[in-house]
Amino acid sequence: MRTHLAPVTAEPTAGDLASIDAEWPLIAAELDLLDAEIRLIYAEDHGGPTELDWRRLRRAEARVTRAATGSATRTDPRRAA
Repeated sequence: MRTHLAPVTAEPTAGDLASIDAEWPLIAAELDLLDAEIRLIYAEDHGGPTELDWRRLRRAEARVTRAATGSATRTDPRRAA
C-alpha cells in the first residue's frame, strides 16, 4: 500500500543549513567508510582484499572516529565553556 506524502513547500532555514554544514565532515567520513567496506565485499570476488583495501578501511575508520570526536566536542555545551 502506497501512502502519499505531503509536498514540501518550506525551504530549509539558515539554522538547518548551518546544522548540515556542521555535520558534513562526519557525513563525508561515513561515506568514505561505506565505500571502503563495499570495496572489501567486491574484492572477495576477485581473489580477496589486498593490503591497500585493508589500509583504506583502517584510514576510513580512523577518519570517522576523528570526525565524530570533533563533532561531539563542537556540539557538547559542557565543552563550549
